[in-house]
Amino acid sequence: MNAIAFAQPAAKIFKEAPFLVRIHNDVEYQEALVLVETLLDADDEDNDFLIERLTDVIEEWEDTAPAFAAFNEAVAALDGVDMLEFLMEQHGLGTADLPEIGSKSYVSKILNRKRELTRRHIEALSARFSIDPAIFFAR
Repeated sequence: MNAIAFAQPAAKIFKEAPFLVRIHNDVEYQEALVLVETLLDADDEDNDFLIERLTDVIEEWEDTAPAFAAFNEAVAALDGVDMLEFLMEQHGLGTADLPEIGSKSYVSKILNRKRELTRRHIEALSARFSIDPAIFFAR
């Protein structure tokens, strides 16, 4: 099939669902969310490319839309201690439950920002919680 044969069906798809290229407003954002959720629920490998495309445009919208500006600024201000506090809360951990960092008093010093997380701490915490070490660094 030649390029011209693809052009007409593609133009029709992009006219019906312009959010496949770029989200322009909240309505398209909501439509993209619904479609990606539907495709994920279908659990069909043939949809993988479309899911990837949709998640890319959704991420771009969420990174740049004014409606998300305050949220994005708040997330950007988070640091390693904030992430540690979040992980502790999510896993129901206290200061004595983090041998990766050290003693209860040392964990308290980190939480009170009197000490900093070291590379060793971050590597150990990342391994324990199966997360990317980058989440401990401010953006």
